[in-house]
Amino acid sequence: MSFSCANGDADVAAAAALLGEPVRTALVLAVMDRGALPASELAAGAGVAPSTASEHLRRLVDGGLLVGAKRGRHRYYELAEPAVAEAVEALSRVAPQRPVRSLREATRSELIREARTCYDHLAGRLGVAVARALEQSGVVVRRNGTYELGAAAEPRLAELGVDLDPLTDGRRPIVRGCLDWSARELHVAGALGAALAARLFELGWIERRAVNRSVAVTEAGRESLRERLGVGAA
Repeated sequence: MSFSCANGDADVAAAAALLGEPVRTALVLAVMDRGALPASELAAGAGVAPSTASEHLRRLVDGGLLVGAKRGRHRYYELAEPAVAEAVEALSRVAPQRPVRSLREATRSELIREARTCYDHLAGRLGVAVARALEQSGVVVRRNGTYELGAAAEPRLAELGVDLDPLTDGRRPIVRGCLDWSARELHVAGALGAALAARLFELGWIERRAVNRSVAVTEAGRESLRERLGVGAA
């Protein structure tokens, strides 16, 4: 009996091989954390020579994980689509955790678990807390292990300045549940997750940290999240 993959099957091994090289994984995580970045900055962040980074970036582009575009004098790279971030997040749920060898690493690890962006939506304990608050207010409902829009979605989101209409035009699902690798609970992803995170940044309730993709809740945000969303201290 043969267990080889048939023609037409997804080539999981090819995608896994791309992320199986630590430098390539670092490059993908960097653009997940910070969005489009020039090749020179990616090389410096990964601690490799520009020529080495260029070869890895070429393979990631050829493999469909990243896309590159010329902007002025530099070529910038970003994720090819949100599904790439979803795949990396899924791998994070089954991957062993790296050992923490210093107080600095421990602090960064805790910040990531507390509140972070998962590509373009909120994750970590804050993301899970926001998802629970949205469930309780009827914005989303949990069904079959994911999220769907609830009856109160349109009026409650309008109060926050999030318009649902533009979210139905793209190829992304309007909302879905994403199992958080650190909290082991659902947070809100899809077009709504992205729009909600963008709105919270715009309102100044959360802000990005420079060190990694962790986010901080501002003083104003702490109060507003509690009063307007029903989210406790994060």
